[in-house]
Amino acid sequence: MTNSENEVRELVVRWAAAVHAGEMDVVLDRHADDIVMFDVPPPYQGVRGLDAYRESWVPFFVWQASGAVFEIVELTVVAGEDVGYAYALVKCGMPDEIGAQRLRLTLGVQKKDGVWVVQHEHHSFSDESGIGSDGSGIGRDDSGIGAGEIKEIHEGWSRATEAKDLDAMMASIAGDVVSYEHQEPIEYRGADAVRESCRAGLESTDGKVTFTTPDLTIHVAGDLAVAWGLNHMSHDGEPDLSRGTRVFQRRGGTWQMIHQHVSYPVPA
Repeated sequence: MTNSENEVRELVVRWAAAVHAGEMDVVLDRHADDIVMFDVPPPYQGVRGLDAYRESWVPFFVWQASGAVFEIVELTVVAGEDVGYAYALVKCGMPDEIGAQRLRLTLGVQKKDGVWVVQHEHHSFSDESGIGSDGSGIGRDDSGIGAGEIKEIHEGWSRATEAKDLDAMMASIAGDVVSYEHQEPIEYRGADAVRESCRAGLESTDGKVTFTTPDLTIHVAGDLAVAWGLNHMSHDGEPDLSRGTRVFQRRGGTWQMIHQHVSYPVPA
């Protein structure tokens, strides 16, 4: 493990321990002023900015104080010189109610002035209800080498989804991808598992299926890239909106998605 990965791991472990203890100052520490968090509850467009991020934790800490657990079960970190990401499965709930359920967590981090800070968080539980809603996305497309290529991958997915071309949909998916998707299981490991999920989705309707991500935030540094935004989907004309975070790595000169986290907010 590199020094950068050790530093990011320490950041995430420290943050999780502070969440469990209800220590607001430590939870907020080393988070960007313009952080975007896709949380379990609404809003769909995410919690934006450090002040809103702080406020989102107030009701959680009230619940946490009743004896709930917030504990990392499994943590993976990948980091370059100044961009990285982490994904984890977390015990989150009352000790007698947790069972096999896990919170899925993805974080995008950047090194600013020599210090790693969290730029993006995505929290979700797997869901089988198929909740969806219409709405509009908010975001930006960062300039920089590679950002256009990442945007083109998303646009390629849009074309392939509408054509129901499964091979084209999988073209930019890494063989060792780990995906946190809307439905159970908690995680899909490997391209074969993701392909099967995509196949089932395409075959769930005989009509038109669309997928677009019109408002993306993209950060690229070296061979790592993180992109997040709202997924605009439809099945037979019925709109469906969810949140998506995706991590890419340049391998052999091409970008491949190595991690995905998609979710619907759970109504409060």
